This record gives sequence, C-alpha cells and structure tokens, in this order.
Amino acid sequence: MTSDSSATSRETANVVCVASWNADLVSHVARPIARGETLMARAFDISPGGKGSNAAVAAARQGARVALIARIGDDDFGRMGMDLWNAEGIATAHVERVAGERSGVAQVLVYDDGDNSIAVYPGAGAGLGARHAQAATELLTHCRVVMASCEVPVEATLQAFRLARQGNAITVLNPAPARPLPEELQALTDVLTPNESELYQLAGPAHSESIDAAAMQLLARGTRAVLVTLGAAGCRLYQPGLPPVELAGRRMPVADTIGAGDTFTGTLAAALARGESLQAAMQWANAAAALSVTRHGAVSGIPTTAEVAALLG
Repeated sequence: MTSDSSATSRETANVVCVASWNADLVSHVARPIARGETLMARAFDISPGGKGSNAAVAAARQGARVALIARIGDDDFGRMGMDLWNAEGIATAHVERVAGERSGVAQVLVYDDGDNSIAVYPGAGAGLGARHAQAATELLTHCRVVMASCEVPVEATLQAFRLARQGNAITVLNPAPARPLPEELQALTDVLTPNESELYQLAGPAHSESIDAAAMQLLARGTRAVLVTLGAAGCRLYQPGLPPVELAGRRMPVADTIGAGDTFTGTLAAALARGESLQAAMQWANAAAALSVTRHGAVSGIPTTAEVAALLG
C-alpha cells in the first residue's frame, strides 16, 4: 500500500475531509426503472464522485486549503481521483492507495426531470478506519473545519471528530446515506446537514410529524446545530434556544441534482473556515447548491467563489 503527498501541510490546510471516493457511472434515462425492466439510456458518462470527494472539491473551489483522509484502490478509478485532487490543489498525503482492491463505484441513474437514484459500492473506502484519522492527527488538530459523510466507516469519522474537538475545529457531518448515528458522534458534531428525508430517518418515526420536531430531537441528542437542506425550497437552521432561521431557495433551470448536497456541505465548510458566521455560511452554501443543479455531473457542476459571489449579488 502507498500514500501520496502534496504541498499542503498541516500548517496550511484549513479544511480536512474524511472522504469517500468513487467513480460515477452515470446513465441518463427517461424515468425510474421498474423491477425486471430494461430501459434504453440516452447518454452515459464516467465522472468523479463520492460525497467526501465532491465536498472537498467544493470547498477547494470556494478558496479553502483542503486536505483529504481517504482510502482508494491502486487502479484506474483510483488514479482518476488522484488526478482530480491534484488538479484542484487538494492535499493527498493521507490518501492511502491499496494494491489488489477496487476503488469505489456509484451507479447513477439520472431522470429527465433532473432527479436521480444512486447505488454505491464503497470498494477500498470500506477499509478506512480510526487508524487513518490517528495518522493524520497533526492535520486534524491544526485545521479550522473537519467534515465527513456517512459514506465512510463511522470509526474513521469518530476518531477524526475527537481529534478535531481537541484542536477546537468545527465539525460538519453530512449524514448521507442516512443511518443510525452513535451518541458520541452526535455530541461531537457541530453542524449536521441532512436533507428532509435523512432528517426524518435520523429522528425516528416518533418525530416525523414535522421538520421542526425532527430537528429539535436531533438537537436534544447533543448535536450543536442542524442545517436541513430542502432542495428547491432552500434550507433551515436549528440551534438550541434559538428560533429556526429559514433561507428561501432560488429558481434555477435544473440539469441534474447530482452532488448538490455535497456542494452545499463543502461550501459551508469553506465559509466557516474563512471565519463566516453559520448564518452567513449557509447563504453561501445555499447559493452554491443552486448553481450546481444548473450543470450536469457532480464535479462539473460545482461553482467557484466568484460565481457564488455573483449570484449573491
């Protein structure tokens, strides 16, 4: 197994991402496919993906100095990831490349209305663990924001967030795909960024009567802030003892919605890393996600700082 290094060191990285990586195999079809049905696709592409990688690229394009903690296969798809991160200026000293294992793959179906369905095989990423976070202690205790998603093993995120808390970094967790979260992880999370469906799954059926009730339940479990993404309807921020803060969505022509949530999370992390308040950061994230849906693909749709600033006016 090997790892790669880049110029960004622990002194200069201000956002660290515990990252999933996969190659997206994207087929464009008219509608969802029924069980046992074959449907002809009108287009196909292979592009970079993985919630962690997408969020890291979004943060980098918003001006953050980003470093990754990840595990990939020493294969063509793994090399695709390395090429992407190097091109985006993302540090890869803590990306482990493993011979004999496949990199992750996501099979993505994009429908004519812009919505999508995704099946993810994590590949080498399934082996990411606490030891990888521990090896990156210097990064994690000297940065400003640490982010992760539920596409990586929880042990890696837990250790990364423990170390982030030691260094007073802000922790951001995108709980996708939704799954039960350990109590310790919830208590170590400063900002949780679920979409509406994930929010209800995390809160449980007893708290699914409203977004407000579900978010308050997650706050009661120790999370410091819950920032719910609502697609075209915008987003809503919940913090203990404060009224919810709602931000309206923007009317945009939709090409596809792949990576919109990752763009939101990565942009939020970058804004927090440069010292924006949480409410200001959510405005940047909301605008960046809106821009991302106007273009095809997860990475190709991620906007730059200048583009987001122009939309914010």
